[in-house]
Amino acid sequence: MHYVSAEGLSKSYGIKPLFTNISFHIEEGDKIALVARNGTGKSTLLNILSGKETPDSGTVWIHKDVTVALFEQEPSFIENRSILDNIFHHDHPMIRAIKGYEEAVDSGDEQQLTKSIIEMDELNAWDFDHKVSQIFGKLNIHRLHQEVSTLSGGQRKRVALAKTLIDIGFEHKHVLLIMDEPTNHLDVQMVEWLEHYLDQEKITLLLVTHDRYFLDNVCREIWEIDGGLYTYKGNYENFLEKKAARIESEQASIDKARNLYRKELEWIRKQPKARTTKSKSRIDAFVDVEAKAKQTIEDQRIQLNVKMSRLGGKIIELKKVYKRYDEKLILTGFDYTFKKGERIGIIGKNGAGKSTFLNILQGLEPADSGKINIGDTVVFGNYSQQGLKVKEDLRIIEFVKNIAEHFPLANGGTLSASQFLNLFLFPPEQQYAYISTLSGGEKRRLHLLSILFRNPNFLVLDEPTNDLDLPTLGVLENFLSEFAGCLLIVSHDRYFMDRLVDHLFVFEGEGKISDFPGNYSLYRNWIKEKESAAKNKEIKPEAQKTSPALQEAAPAKRKLSYPERKELESLTKELQNLEKEKNELTEKLNSAGLSYEELTKMTNRIAEITALTDNKELRWLELSEFAD
Repeated sequence: MHYVSAEGLSKSYGIKPLFTNISFHIEEGDKIALVARNGTGKSTLLNILSGKETPDSGTVWIHKDVTVALFEQEPSFIENRSILDNIFHHDHPMIRAIKGYEEAVDSGDEQQLTKSIIEMDELNAWDFDHKVSQIFGKLNIHRLHQEVSTLSGGQRKRVALAKTLIDIGFEHKHVLLIMDEPTNHLDVQMVEWLEHYLDQEKITLLLVTHDRYFLDNVCREIWEIDGGLYTYKGNYENFLEKKAARIESEQASIDKARNLYRKELEWIRKQPKARTTKSKSRIDAFVDVEAKAKQTIEDQRIQLNVKMSRLGGKIIELKKVYKRYDEKLILTGFDYTFKKGERIGIIGKNGAGKSTFLNILQGLEPADSGKINIGDTVVFGNYSQQGLKVKEDLRIIEFVKNIAEHFPLANGGTLSASQFLNLFLFPPEQQYAYISTLSGGEKRRLHLLSILFRNPNFLVLDEPTNDLDLPTLGVLENFLSEFAGCLLIVSHDRYFMDRLVDHLFVFEGEGKISDFPGNYSLYRNWIKEKESAAKNKEIKPEAQKTSPALQEAAPAKRKLSYPERKELESLTKELQNLEKEKNELTEKLNSAGLSYEELTKMTNRIAEITALTDNKELRWLELSEFAD
């Protein structure tokens, strides 16, 4: 089914053109990633498709049966209403029933719960409620009566994501889901679940993301806005290869035009002014050649031979460091001695204390006890989630020059503030713009640049990839890969971590921090191997209840709902029956005298049983976590 057609779209803000004369089509089932530098029109194009903005020229056609659902970077809510009221905003009998049931479960009102169960049965709403419960659980949304105005930025993003996924699951068969940076403020487990959800569901998707693993796992096509629109089939690596080939071809075309331009310019200058009608076609062609010859292609690769501030033998020592907030443990006797050139990634669930650890390390927040000895030569560069704090009536170049006029290089040379800005994708024509005119992503880029320009030797980066575009991430990664100082990175961007860190501090909760020797992908593979080993153990009826040790370690979570309790009981019986059937078939396969058709049939059935068992065991394990 044909969803969307756009012809000749153009959009400018003032004298700044975002994109010119772009055309495209979206078919049912397409999964497309949109990439471009910040400030070049990604969010604007998404808003045009969702009807929030109009193009300067061109047309957009959307099939009458298609609904466009937009997930924005800055979600809007009814601030004085609860999470439940904001998510279940449709006036529909099934939505009202599910809302009433969730309210009853959340409040523990047995009388209301009984009434809601009857209503859910009558409307056959359990399947959809199961999907709703899964979304709430995976996105860690449990306090449904909490007022939205009291939520943190990360909580708001998760609630907005839940609302979007529930809306598209309930209301419409044909949906174009548009998502602007959906992985920001999600931990890695949530990102991996969302990957699976979007990949498995029959969803037509157009998204902007900086997460390259997420992009590869979800999308099949990449669109790039760079004045015009360029399309690439395949994954991110293929996109980089094809883009490099395109730029090389365009550069060759520009070089050819420049040679022709020099010849034609000489011819033009020799023409008498009176002969205006002679060779008019050649004169007209000269205008096109001139325009082509004056094009420039920005090289977004950066290699700086940095003259880093000297780092002495003593870096940082932490001895028996303790920290807690009320009953929440952050650090319990943490010991570590940093060495020169260490590259450490920090991972763990939201709220585990990662940002607090970074603040304690830099002396921005006191520890409860213990010693933190920082070497005299250590110069911190702190990129925090709070972002840039500066007067916005400053020009970009003035802001950087207030830090320093020049950036030192190892060969004894320097880069001027303007040259450094240019390397970090602020071209000369933008450097005299006011900071107030920058997009959110451009401000994040300027914040990052301002920290690097101070020439630190111990970089602390707390979620540096949030709101940065892919070209900027490439620039940052190239810079950091050559950085000779210490790196400490908190990030949910798996690609970024894999490329830059050598080992991980894993915040496991309750003050426990383990040191894993490897990058993030190696860690996730190790975790999956452990989970797989645990899953492969036979699920025995007498082992259905969670062990006291697991009950003690697990955080307080919601109780199973009535239909979930019934589902858990049913799964136990189904798993036993599947195991019994598999054993019987295996015995028959070992007997003699079976025909080829019988062997094939039994082998296929065993494969089906194995797949069914895997899926049901995963669901059983998920439900058993909440069992009494």
